[in-house]
Amino acid sequence: MTVLKGWMKSVTSLLLLALMLGAAGVWWVQHPLDTGQKTLDLSIEPGTSPKAIAQAVVDAGADVSATWLYAWFRLSGQSRQMRAGSYEIAPDTTPQRLLNMLVRGEESLRSVTLVEGWNWRQLRQALAKAEHLKPDSRVLSDEALMAQLGRPGVAPEGRFYPDTYAYAKGSSDLAVLQRAMKAMDKHLLQAWEARQPSVSLKTPEELLVLASIVEKETGKGSDRPMVSGVFNNRLRIGMRLQTDPTVIYGLGEAFDGNLRRIHLQTDNPWNTYTRGGLPPTPIAMPGKAALWAAVQPAKTQALYFVAKGDGSSHFSATLEEHNRAVNRYQRGIKTGQD
Repeated sequence: MTVLKGWMKSVTSLLLLALMLGAAGVWWVQHPLDTGQKTLDLSIEPGTSPKAIAQAVVDAGADVSATWLYAWFRLSGQSRQMRAGSYEIAPDTTPQRLLNMLVRGEESLRSVTLVEGWNWRQLRQALAKAEHLKPDSRVLSDEALMAQLGRPGVAPEGRFYPDTYAYAKGSSDLAVLQRAMKAMDKHLLQAWEARQPSVSLKTPEELLVLASIVEKETGKGSDRPMVSGVFNNRLRIGMRLQTDPTVIYGLGEAFDGNLRRIHLQTDNPWNTYTRGGLPPTPIAMPGKAALWAAVQPAKTQALYFVAKGDGSSHFSATLEEHNRAVNRYQRGIKTGQD
């Protein structure tokens, strides 16, 4: 009997709305909902019924009859096509627009940008500040976080591709990290498969490390292949990389912006002045250009480079030439050979 009464009530509502669908009915479905001049947040979980969605709209703060809204959903013939998600009901949203938005899954999106050259600490800070992004990773250690992402035992540094990622309001930051990690996997594999036979890299992991160094060492984008050429040359002949960004990375938060001689002389796993080969992990997030430069270095005899002060670098094949370049560009000393 209760089921029958409920059915009769629904049929009555549908019939009443059908009778309304003259001029008044058209006005109702095209007239903005009363949101109190505020944008309302509407969250629909998977499996929510059309009737419950109508009630959720009311619970979100819209001054509208849940019964009439549900009847409109039913009469539209699209009530079962409405999708779960996070939505925003703007003050000018009509019942018609609301239905279209739910059927098309037009969620309210935000975005977070991960910048080329950022390290892991900077990435986590950006996620923590991202608007309406659930900070599920905040309570996780680096080890626990990587295990959660399916990479237990892998260091997070450099594993996420720098790009802008859109997400629905209320999404987990772990979901953003998962997408960024898969994007890096894809770009890393593409670069590795396109590597020149002569590159001094044995694995995609080494590629990721070298690309991160190229990213941090390059002030001018067009210099990336030459910077990579220098490092590939040094790796091939067993010469230490001696690159400042790796030392700075090894200092971590202790670095105060002033790199001193004592820093270059103090050994740690990332100090490429005291240790040969590549450091144990990347030092930043490399972008696509740095990844490709690492596997397609310029053909050069250069073993040295120095910043010229305008974002570009001067490259030298001999130490004598390099010392002259250092005097000119770093110390302002010119010789007759310059």
